[in-house]
Amino acid sequence: NDLVMARLQSGRYLRVDEENEDILEDAQIENRQAIEMAKIFSDILSGMMDAFASIISNNLNIVMKFLTAVTIVLMLPTLVASIYGMNIALPFQHSSFAFALTMGVSFLLSGIVVFIFIKKRMF
Repeated sequence: NDLVMARLQSGRYLRVDEENEDILEDAQIENRQAIEMAKIFSDILSGMMDAFASIISNNLNIVMKFLTAVTIVLMLPTLVASIYGMNIALPFQHSSFAFALTMGVSFLLSGIVVFIFIKKRMF
């Protein structure tokens, strides 16, 4: 638009009288101001989008931290159960309290890890 207005103002293609030349000059100035305002608003919008992306990334990091802590807590009973599920000689294998002991150790380890995570504010 600015290029077209500049060519019109030069007078090579179209003769413009003085009154219309002033109007054309004002239109050129307003066009340049509108372009500058559009650039400013574009920069503001870009900054807002970057801030929004940072907030989303931060929220995702918090969720991933929580899910990692839950995975670690749930991994401990699975580990104990898988060790005692092997077909090899293990301590307390023939005891009548083997299942209760295995479950107790699993829940105790999970409880300790939950306590540590709560103390470190991971939950």
